Amino acid sequence: MNMIERGREFVESLRALGRRSLWEWRRCPRCGSTDTWRHGCYERHVWFLSGRRVVRVQRHRCLSCERGYSEASPWLVRGSWYAREVHRCAVDHWQHTGSSLRRTAEWLRSLLGHQERWAIWHPWQVGAPTCFLAATTVERWLDHAGRTAQQTVVGQLRGVAISRQVGSDGLWARLRGGQKRVVLAVVDYVSGVMWPPVVVAAEECEESWQRLFERARKAGLLLNTLRGLTSDGCWGLLACLRRNLAWVNHQRCVWHLWRSLGPAQARGAAQAALGLAGDAAKSAREAARQELGALVHAVLDASTHAQAELNLARLLAHPFGKELGASLGQQLDAALVHLLDYNRRLTRVAPEWYWRDFRLRLSRGRNHSSDRRLERAALVWAIYRNFTPAQWRSERKRHYRRPGQSPLTAAGTSIDGVSYLDALCI
Repeated sequence: MNMIERGREFVESLRALGRRSLWEWRRCPRCGSTDTWRHGCYERHVWFLSGRRVVRVQRHRCLSCERGYSEASPWLVRGSWYAREVHRCAVDHWQHTGSSLRRTAEWLRSLLGHQERWAIWHPWQVGAPTCFLAATTVERWLDHAGRTAQQTVVGQLRGVAISRQVGSDGLWARLRGGQKRVVLAVVDYVSGVMWPPVVVAAEECEESWQRLFERARKAGLLLNTLRGLTSDGCWGLLACLRRNLAWVNHQRCVWHLWRSLGPAQARGAAQAALGLAGDAAKSAREAARQELGALVHAVLDASTHAQAELNLARLLAHPFGKELGASLGQQLDAALVHLLDYNRRLTRVAPEWYWRDFRLRLSRGRNHSSDRRLERAALVWAIYRNFTPAQWRSERKRHYRRPGQSPLTAAGTSIDGVSYLDALCI
């Protein structure tokens, strides 16, 4: 059962619980006997988004097994002072807005108890009950969702179509106490589906990447169908591909390649300014930098491998491009993997933009005291991202490849009526 089917089953269980009649509650949930009677009731003072309400819970006693039970409700959470809608709103507020735990708790307290921020919105309304929702409570709810995501990794994305062209990247995080950890993830480039990430101590270790692909395989990724992978050229990943995924071609990230070529380009531009001073030296360096940059662009943006080799020869023939051309020539084959028919639709850039939203929720590691809690938070975020659609409208500096579609929808999977909160059984 993947997470979409699990979410549908959870929603249906809540709906069935809400449709349960008084006669059905007379049946004992343990032995199935209808020889029961009402055995009193008790009151629960529960916080809803509309405020605090008193809920009357009916109790029953079975005469066959001589045990008691209480009627349940889809909007009540067992053992909690807050309704299910408050739990879901807290998790969604932290995930979707990228807010801190403290501000999430403050926002909910303002809505539930008509206090704090509510006093700013409605200065003429006072005297509502005081809500004491704390940030640690929201943190506990989020960690519980992370534990659920961790327990349901196996088969989480089974049956979801893949394009066989993926990308992988890592994000460094600093935990409490100064510890550093790396969150590793693998992403399908065509649909945008992210497979369950892992948290490791270092990304240069081959075992770290092997653990990532093993978790993706358990979640439903068919490793033997992969064709290409784009990354920043981490040695640990390359060793893992050579040992375990030899049929997968590795595409070197062009953006990281440009960063590695920067020092050589600067030294070539400095050679053009030898013997010059002042504005003349500055103009010579800028002209040489632009010429070398244009030649590198011609190599990396070539439409065929033969054209790239021709442009590389021109770069090597440039008076100040020998070192730059030699450095680029060592990575030429890895930088042009996307031109192969075997790797059609493979993107040239590592999926670093996927971490843009996660950095907001990371809170610089302050919300995660251990690598286990960081991993649980990353698992919840990956599920959230797979279910959340991109907005329809493009912005001035941001355009969306799949406007209005979530990664799961782009992969051809129907998620109608199911959200990531349902998949996490919140």
